[in-house]
Amino acid sequence: MPGVGIWRTKSVEQSIADTDEPCSRLRKELTARDLTIFGVAVVVGAGIFTLTARTAGNVAGPSISLAFVLAAIACGLAALCYAEFASAVPVAGSAYTFSYATFGEFVAWIIGWDLILEFALASAVVAKGWSLYLGGMFGGSSTVDLGPISVDWGALLIVGAITIVLAIGTKVSSRVSAVVTAIKVAVVLLVIVVGIFYIDKSNYSPYVPPAEESRDVAHGVHQSLFSALTGANGSSYGWYGLLAAASLVFFAFIGFDVVATTAEETKNPQKALPRGILGSLAIVTVLYVGVTLVLTGMVEYTDLRTGSALVGNGSATLATAFEAHGIGWAQMVINIGGLAGLTTVVMVMMLGQTRVLFAMSRDGLVTRKLAKTNNKGVPVRITLIVGGVVAVLAAVFPMGVLEEMVNIGTLFAFVLVCVGVMVLRRIRPDLPRGFRVPLMPWVPILAVIACSWLMLNLSVETWIRFAVWMALGVVVYFAYGHRKSVLGQRLAAEADDRDTARVPVPDPEPV
Repeated sequence: MPGVGIWRTKSVEQSIADTDEPCSRLRKELTARDLTIFGVAVVVGAGIFTLTARTAGNVAGPSISLAFVLAAIACGLAALCYAEFASAVPVAGSAYTFSYATFGEFVAWIIGWDLILEFALASAVVAKGWSLYLGGMFGGSSTVDLGPISVDWGALLIVGAITIVLAIGTKVSSRVSAVVTAIKVAVVLLVIVVGIFYIDKSNYSPYVPPAEESRDVAHGVHQSLFSALTGANGSSYGWYGLLAAASLVFFAFIGFDVVATTAEETKNPQKALPRGILGSLAIVTVLYVGVTLVLTGMVEYTDLRTGSALVGNGSATLATAFEAHGIGWAQMVINIGGLAGLTTVVMVMMLGQTRVLFAMSRDGLVTRKLAKTNNKGVPVRITLIVGGVVAVLAAVFPMGVLEEMVNIGTLFAFVLVCVGVMVLRRIRPDLPRGFRVPLMPWVPILAVIACSWLMLNLSVETWIRFAVWMALGVVVYFAYGHRKSVLGQRLAAEADDRDTARVPVPDPEPV
C-alpha cells in the first residue's frame, strides 16, 4: 500500500503503466549495442588524456593502473545495482524513478533535483572543455567579448548542435554517438599500440613508490571532509596515495548511470540494460588500464610531476610522455581524441538531463506541460529548454569551481540506488527481474561503503554547496511539487471515493 504525504511511493506497475500515456510516450528503439555505445561515449572523455598523467605524477606513481582497477571495482558494484533496478523498473528517470518506488516521493524529488544539478553542470563544464580543445587545435581563443560579458562561442556552438541532434530523435543521437565514439576509441587504441614500443620495464619499479608528505596541503573549506574530520593531511604515493588516486580517478568512470535514464526507450530492457551498463563499464576499464600502463612505462613517474623538467609548472598530459620520445604528432592526435570524447560526453549528459526532467514532469513534480512528446516520441520542449540552459551556463559562466558538485551528486545517487535495490528486494520479491545482483546484500553494502568513502574525499566547500542546493530543492518541492504531484492527487481522489462509499444511507421512512 503506498505511503501517505511525502513518503508516498509510486508502484512499479504504475510507473510502467504511465509510459503508455499517448501524449507523453517515448519510442522504444534502442538496443543493447546502442546502450553500450552510450556508456562508452559518456565515460571516455578528455580525462583519459589528462587525469591519468597528472594523477600518476603527483599522487600514485606507476600504481595508477591499480588505482583505476580499484575505482572500477567500486563503480562496478554500483553498476550491478543499477543493472538490477533498470531491468526491474524499465522507466525513464534512472535513480529518480528507482527512489520513487522504494523510498517515496520526497526522496525521489531530492534525487531528481540532485540529478538535474549533476547533468546540467556536467554538460556545461564539458562543453567549455570542448571549446578549449577547439581553441588548442586552431591556435586561437574560442571566446569573444560582448561588452562586459565574455561569451564562449565554442561552447555555444557544440551545445546548439547537440540540442538539434537530440531534438531530432534518440536513434539519430545514438548513430552520431557511435561514429564519434569510434573516433575517440581509435585514438585511444592508437596511443596504446604506439606507446607499447617505447615502454621501459624499469619505469614500473617501484610500482608503489615510498610515501612522501603531500606538497599541496589544502586548509579550511578547501580540504577534504575526511581531513577536516580526522585532522589527517594525507600524503603522496605509498598506499595512502594509491587510495587517494582511486578516489580521484573514480570520476573518470562517472556517467555510466546515464544509460539507465534511457530504459523506457529500450527494446527488451530486461536484457539490454544490464548488458549495456556492464558491457560499457568493462570496455572502459580495459582502455583506462591500458593507457595507464603505457604512460607509466614510457617515462618515469617523477617526470610527470608538476615542477619536473618535462612538465614545468603546468600539468602533465598523455602527450607529455610522447613528446619525451620525440613523437611530435601525438599532441594533435590527442586533441582530436579529446574533441571527439567531449562531444559524446556532452550529448549523453544532455540526453540524461532531458529524460530525468521528463520523468519528473510526467509525475507532476514539475509542470506537466513539459511532458509532451512529438509524433516521433521525442520530448522536444524539454530538450530545447535543457539546451538553452546548458548553453547559457557554458557560454557565460566560469564553471571550474563547480566541477566537484557533479561528483558529489553522482555519488549520492549511487548510494541511494545501492540501498534501494536491497529495499526493493525485500518489499517486492515477486517483481520480475531480468538481472539480479549476486551475493545480495553484500555487493550493495560494499558499494555503499566505497561510494561513501569517495564522498568523504571531496572538499568541505563542495559539501556546503551541495547542502545549499538540496535545501533549495526542499523549498521548491513543498512550494510546488508536493501540491501538484499526480500520485498525490490520485491518492487523494481514491480517499474521497472511499469516504463517499462509507457515508451511511438512511433507511427510507415507512409509507
